[in-house]
Amino acid sequence: MTLHPADPNEPTVADVLERATEDLAARHHGIFSAESVHALVDESYRLLAENAHIRRYLPILAIRFATDRLQAAAKAQGSLANPNPEVLFVCVHNAGRSQMAAALLTHRSGGAVTARSAGSHPAAELDPVVIQALREIGIDPSDAYPKPLTDEVVRAADAVVTMGCGDACPIHPGKRYLDLHLPDPEGAALDEVRAIRDQIDLHVSALLTELTPTPTPAA
Repeated sequence: MTLHPADPNEPTVADVLERATEDLAARHHGIFSAESVHALVDESYRLLAENAHIRRYLPILAIRFATDRLQAAAKAQGSLANPNPEVLFVCVHNAGRSQMAAALLTHRSGGAVTARSAGSHPAAELDPVVIQALREIGIDPSDAYPKPLTDEVVRAADAVVTMGCGDACPIHPGKRYLDLHLPDPEGAALDEVRAIRDQIDLHVSALLTELTPTPTPAA
């Protein structure tokens, strides 16, 4: 989709974003003003556009990004009831470690934990070797995309797991922060990425045990 499509019947980027904004504003009526939703959608598109190589699907990704940010913001301010624990994984490019961690936690928890990921300086796309390593264990990251770190997803998280972003991650009092020292898979061979994936899986499994402990049987 382009701002001025060759086909006059094809919607422009502005058309797509405007319709999505109206829908999101209606869904979040009473939680966020229409003006706030409009500003967040515009910002989401701009943030993703900064690093995009291919812009055809950018409006769709921007709408997904904005939707997730609105849900996170609603939870952070207590307007959205979500009993599931939330974990945010952060690395520099959001193309390898943090994406693998979020995908593994979602997979291992069966949806019992909400996992998000973000990058302090996101790349244009996921590392193809990381995609291959995840698909080997039955996880399809086709819908995943690198996204920038925003304040509302940090505030919504019960735990923030950093993987090399240093002090780029905002600190909020009372939030649990963990830092994992793991090799960066960028440019690594498949065998090396597999090893990093398996290390992440061990950390994710341990975190999942803490977040969703097995209930003690009644006496």
